[in-house]
Amino acid sequence: MAPEENAGTELLLQGFERRFLAVRTLRSFPWQSLEAKLRDSSYSELLRDILQKTVRHPVCVKHPPSVKYAWFFLSELIKKHEAVHTEPLDKLYEVLAETLMAKESTQGHRSYLLSSGGSVTLSKSTAIISHGTTGLVTWDAALYLAEWAIENPAALINRTVLELGSGAGLTGLAICKMCRPRAYIFSDPHSRVLEQLRGNVLLNGLSLEADITGNLDSPRVTVAQLDWDVAMVHQLSAFQPDVVIAADVLYCPEAIVSLVGVLQRLAACREHKRAPEVYVAFTVRNPETCQLFTTELGRDGIRWEAEAHHDQKLFPYGEHLEMAMLNLTL
Repeated sequence: MAPEENAGTELLLQGFERRFLAVRTLRSFPWQSLEAKLRDSSYSELLRDILQKTVRHPVCVKHPPSVKYAWFFLSELIKKHEAVHTEPLDKLYEVLAETLMAKESTQGHRSYLLSSGGSVTLSKSTAIISHGTTGLVTWDAALYLAEWAIENPAALINRTVLELGSGAGLTGLAICKMCRPRAYIFSDPHSRVLEQLRGNVLLNGLSLEADITGNLDSPRVTVAQLDWDVAMVHQLSAFQPDVVIAADVLYCPEAIVSLVGVLQRLAACREHKRAPEVYVAFTVRNPETCQLFTTELGRDGIRWEAEAHHDQKLFPYGEHLEMAMLNLTL
């Protein structure tokens, strides 16, 4: 290939690699670009490179994605190959056979590549609602908040961060690996979510606070059960966060009222210290819900301003979703 063709192919492969590891739907794959590249005489080398950067990627080999997803991906890849070439590529069918022989599980892995060259891997439920909670999957605003944090590490470096409603843990794990907080507190009210959170912390090479053998260069990590409606000032005082973050927690009026209440108590427990900085990211699904949130903030004297939008760069989430993030002053 000519140098410019090489560059284009490498760009295409990077897109496949990033999207395969974490994508929610095959529709966002650059299939059209792939068909054009497959018409080149060196298509077999390209397909082998794609396999090496997706299903054969070291992260995927160590932490396999859902069997169903891998099967869909490989089937689509084979269709695109057959659309432009009649000669089969044995390697594609070998990998597909290996995938079909693998046993599917109710838990799957989803991995996200970081700009540092590292990755975040989550063990997650394959169902949106599982064990009576939606906290076992990663929602779009968590990805958006993680991107913002990576682009703005100064807001978090050497600080104690409390995350409300951590869910599967993507945002916090990305922050721990990329933003060098002094301490990070994952929190959630649901016991099953907390169990999975602890597993994901260990899966990513971080140690929980009780582990005295942990890496001293890593932040102190805690996983705490925190019910916004029952947590009183004396419990919240133990956290003493400099920064509080939350993503996709504005899902109903009751949750909004509870969130504003716990933020007020967090500010009160700081005594003579400065109140924590607060960042809340959310997907704008219902404008009335967003309006209720800002109304409740105003009623409690909490000022807010919208953070500037950042372009989607690192993580795959819905391209047409409207994302927003507010910076609150308690």
